[in-house]
Amino acid sequence: MLMCLAVLFPMAAGALLLASRCESRAARERVVLAVSAGTALLALLAVFLDAGRRLVLVRFSEELSLAFCLDGLGEIFAVMVSVLWVLASVYALEYMKHEGHETRFFGFFLMSFGVTLGIAFAGNIITLYLFYELLTLATLPLVMHAMDNRARYAGKQYIIYSMTGAGLGFISMIYLITNCQNYEFAFGGMLTPGMPPEALLQLMFLFGFFGFGVKAAIFPFHSWLLSAAVAPTPVTALLHAVAVVKAGVFAVFRLTYYCYGNQVLFGTWAQTVAVCAAAFTVVMASFMALRNPHLKRRLAYSTVANLSYILIGAALMTPAGLAAAVLHMLFHAVNKITLFFCAGAVYYRTGREYVYETEGFGRGVMPVTMFCFTVTGLGLMGVPPLTAFISKWRLGTAAADSGLAVGWLGAGALVLAALLAALYILTVVFHAYFPGRDVELLAEGDRDPNWMMKGPLLALTAIAVAVSALAGPLQTLLAALLAG
Repeated sequence: MLMCLAVLFPMAAGALLLASRCESRAARERVVLAVSAGTALLALLAVFLDAGRRLVLVRFSEELSLAFCLDGLGEIFAVMVSVLWVLASVYALEYMKHEGHETRFFGFFLMSFGVTLGIAFAGNIITLYLFYELLTLATLPLVMHAMDNRARYAGKQYIIYSMTGAGLGFISMIYLITNCQNYEFAFGGMLTPGMPPEALLQLMFLFGFFGFGVKAAIFPFHSWLLSAAVAPTPVTALLHAVAVVKAGVFAVFRLTYYCYGNQVLFGTWAQTVAVCAAAFTVVMASFMALRNPHLKRRLAYSTVANLSYILIGAALMTPAGLAAAVLHMLFHAVNKITLFFCAGAVYYRTGREYVYETEGFGRGVMPVTMFCFTVTGLGLMGVPPLTAFISKWRLGTAAADSGLAVGWLGAGALVLAALLAALYILTVVFHAYFPGRDVELLAEGDRDPNWMMKGPLLALTAIAVAVSALAGPLQTLLAALLAG
């Protein structure tokens, strides 16, 4: 029952917090920290104790049910979400003091935690689809938190794009249910053995790929992610690094390798379309990130590009491609949540939002914040031996070894995007440490934030460095989990 408790506990706690209309900040902070830490503990215990076990929640028929079951891919996603969500909770408690409506925010914040774990624990396509759509509803109030015109517009875009993706994903799910041999996730696919990759099957796969790819911000369904940057920084960090977008790539992993089956689709025109769409998104978003001077929007475009790095790996439809994509999913999550938290710290303490406004910040104004930005920014760029270098190298070699002409297209897109990433990250670093003009130092109070925000920044930076140092054992562990 640990999986069930990990999902229901934060959802119930968030609903109760909303109903209570708690006015005491101290009491609310204790509740949020206790529920976040407790949920993470339950999820980690489930990973270690419930792996391979199956829990049926609701049975619709002999074949169809809502069920939880943890396999290797679900374990990886659950651990990533649990660790990062706790650190995001600590950061958010301080950041949200200047945003207002904290009870409403943290109510939906906790509910989103439980829903995201429901995606990780889903044992079949119906359960995954249910929690995937619940995540849209749980995070919509977070996107619209400010309730001004920009927030309402962002919320409208988010719901329109998400519902469009839901419709495409639903069509693909119905096709799977009517043509599958068994209804549970199984590596290699759940379709009836011997089914040829006919045109209809490939089209249904693409419906699912682009449908679930909406949350992964693949072109042309990426605009919602940029609009959502108006949300408070803890929300954008979770949207761009942990919950929504990673739920999108996780669902694509499930669809490709555990539903349709990579061997069925390998070498088909559907695979070519998927890789080409992801490669185009990588290059387009990297150019847009370089052009955009707004720090959060630059990071948002970077997220769009890096998500399609992962989708390229998934669309290669080889075990090496999947392993590289999962590795980049983890590394990107750690680096990107840190970068967004750094951008949020700058805005929280100084009100500055543009790259050119951060001149000299690394030299005595916000040294800890910019140190964390620099380390994780270099990691995101792929500077050896930091995190993204390892995962990008694995993605590139998987693309080259796939034996497909379209694999070389994906590899070329990765190389070009890596060069552009160096430019849009190093521009921020150079502004911070090497200002082109004399910079007037900010007032004494406008410096690094307190430990409620600085602590998570340093912890995340340490994690990014640690996983770089332990990349070899980590890759072995991930390969074992995915193979199991």
